[in-house]
Amino acid sequence: MQNRFTQLMGIRYPIIQGGMAWSSDGTLAAAVSNAGGAGIIGSGGRTTDWVEAEIRKAKSRTDKPFGVNLMLMAPNVQEMADLVCREKVAFVTTGAGSPIPWINPLHEAGVKIIPVVPNVKLAKRVAAAGVDAMVIEGMEGGGHIGTISTMALLENVLQDRYDIPVLAAGGIADGRGLAAALLMGADGVQMGSRFLLTTECPVHQNVKDMIVHAVDTDNVVTGYSRGMGVRCLKNAFTEKYLAAETGGAPKETLMELGTGTSRIGMKDGDTVNGSIMVGESLAVLNDVLPCKEVVERIIREARETLAKAAEITL
Repeated sequence: MQNRFTQLMGIRYPIIQGGMAWSSDGTLAAAVSNAGGAGIIGSGGRTTDWVEAEIRKAKSRTDKPFGVNLMLMAPNVQEMADLVCREKVAFVTTGAGSPIPWINPLHEAGVKIIPVVPNVKLAKRVAAAGVDAMVIEGMEGGGHIGTISTMALLENVLQDRYDIPVLAAGGIADGRGLAAALLMGADGVQMGSRFLLTTECPVHQNVKDMIVHAVDTDNVVTGYSRGMGVRCLKNAFTEKYLAAETGGAPKETLMELGTGTSRIGMKDGDTVNGSIMVGESLAVLNDVLPCKEVVERIIREARETLAKAAEITL
């Protein structure tokens, strides 16, 4: 399955793994890359030393391209950027800030830059600025979300033709989602939640069990009314947070309530008091498999779906 994105990245399949905070390490990134996609090390909430160690780990486990997700508002972002340049990481994805000031420094080091964008305005801006590709992410995804759904975002962004590859993200968790994105005109997909349920993913087993047993209505968004929406599974933490949010608590109080909860949930496995960030496509997230089997199944499902689509007549 080759197209301009796989050719740009030197990968077999048009799939990249989301750079999920407290969930994406060098082991997972290497496994996804070895399976034919492009793995990513998540730097959110991490120290530069930790990311450096995970880059070295990934390099020891794969000779395929992998990347690092840069959170541009992080206090150590300059150190992180210097690190990925020094280590000659294949690419970075970016979020939580403008990627434009980082384009030239990364390109000078031979590092590709792929911003994650939530709307048409930013898509046009980053494309004009010279990024290598972009991910347009709908609000169905897990973690921090925008305000536009994936289908509408694809409709809005892909009405224009871009000279760079455009990937879709947000609630895409199987091969049917990949096929749909390709049929809409995207060049590939970014998947996060599907790779949480892999044997190589370091999230706590409690988290994996909770996601496997979740049903489609177990998702909730906290902070949306204050412009800082985070999608996660319902639990005691989300009930407490939403009660404060709807009760008119100030933004500072809400930020304090949410601080550290991703680590508590995803890393420590406290599924009661932590934030369990996962997307909306919960019904298909029902088994834990090696990354190789996950990717192979996604590609098989995508090929079957595209074949069926070719038989449709209007």
